[in-house]
Amino acid sequence: MAKKSIWISTLLAASLLAANVQFEEAPSAMRVMPEAGKVLSFNKAIEHASRCVVNISAKKKVKQNIPQSFMDPFFRQFFNMPYGQIMPRERIERSLGSGVIVTKDGYIITNNHVVDGADEVRVTLPGETKEYRAKIIGTDPKTDIAVIKIEGKGLPSIAMGDSDTLKSGDLVFAIGNPFGVGESVSQGIISALGKDSMGINQYENFIQTDAAINPGNSGGALVDSRGVLIGINSAILTRSGANNGIGFAIPINMVKRVATQLIENGKVEYGYLGVSISDLGSDLRKVYKHKEGAVVLNVDDDTPAKKAGLKRGDLIVEVNGKEIKDASDLKNLIGSIPPGKEVAITFERNKHLKSVTVKLAKFPESQFKIVGDKGVVSGLTLQNLSPQIRNQLGIPDDIEGVIVTEVKQESEADKAGFMPGDIIIQIEDTMIKNVDDVEKAMRKYEGKKRVYINRRGMIRILVVE
Repeated sequence: MAKKSIWISTLLAASLLAANVQFEEAPSAMRVMPEAGKVLSFNKAIEHASRCVVNISAKKKVKQNIPQSFMDPFFRQFFNMPYGQIMPRERIERSLGSGVIVTKDGYIITNNHVVDGADEVRVTLPGETKEYRAKIIGTDPKTDIAVIKIEGKGLPSIAMGDSDTLKSGDLVFAIGNPFGVGESVSQGIISALGKDSMGINQYENFIQTDAAINPGNSGGALVDSRGVLIGINSAILTRSGANNGIGFAIPINMVKRVATQLIENGKVEYGYLGVSISDLGSDLRKVYKHKEGAVVLNVDDDTPAKKAGLKRGDLIVEVNGKEIKDASDLKNLIGSIPPGKEVAITFERNKHLKSVTVKLAKFPESQFKIVGDKGVVSGLTLQNLSPQIRNQLGIPDDIEGVIVTEVKQESEADKAGFMPGDIIIQIEDTMIKNVDDVEKAMRKYEGKKRVYINRRGMIRILVVE
């Protein structure tokens, strides 16, 4: 059997040489064991960091309106309440989580969802039974970061790292209080960086790790092999509720920026540009010279983007000299810049690069939208927006365009994603007011064309031939 294996190996090597195929061979390596009598341990590296991770217990009162019909008749009569009346009742909700002490005088960073709406927050330090009553300094639901404070001096505080220097494969430790069992440490690696579009927070730039993050770890520390804080544990991706090796932590650079504003101002202000944006899909890449960036789908009125002259269809590729890879990249970068600051935006318009300087405004609630895009070809039945159609479908008078009334089954448009009810509002640089405008625009522009539609109030971009 051994002779046969040697013969096969020799034959394979000869055939590869005959075909002139050369593979890069790895140098030989020696297997080694840890030095005899010594235990490989990271205990000293994470000892101080573990002392900085606290247990948080939050309590809030939730009012429930209980139909009085569920009460015993005796009690209805006693309280002189008519049958069916709603009786308010308070229920106490408790949650457990973790936090990280970041200053010696008691500032603690945790997740917003750990303390959100809490009437009372208590903190227990590792190895102690004393409970500290904590004050909520500020919360930021957009990033799921919160800062609380306990009264104390000379408390252990953790050293912070630089999350921009992290690499996939780095060894990390998740420290927290899972399931309320007490201080716990789990070990893993950084699986990926810059994870976004997870639908967890409004602003996302997660560190993904396979270090076990379980319920109660939320708000705890993700540290490197030196015990330096590189992230705040936030969420897991799971169907069962248990750890599946896919955990997410908020990078420390984002945490520092948000926490600083919460401590100084009690709130976080985000820069606002005033655009709806989309990723550069596969079909759109054929339209633009640049293959990365954020496509402007809509420019809101009376916004910095409108004042600076940005238009629908512009592809934003740089902000302050930093390359923009996709819509989330632009959203996170603009959001990280304080309102009132000027930024230099470079964008592609009609295959030419242009630059503008924009003074960011304060972020209004529920204004920033990121929507998907699908490249499609034409093949639709269109109709002008008559007063009857507007009344029937509840379309506001300030929306102009033509409505898609039919999409033929198995047609190119149907396969690509056009839907009845879509309102075509613009083709390339031509605003659409009626069906004639559509026909003129389709003749005016050659090759692939960008079609902007309003679908249930959201602006989307489509590509047609």
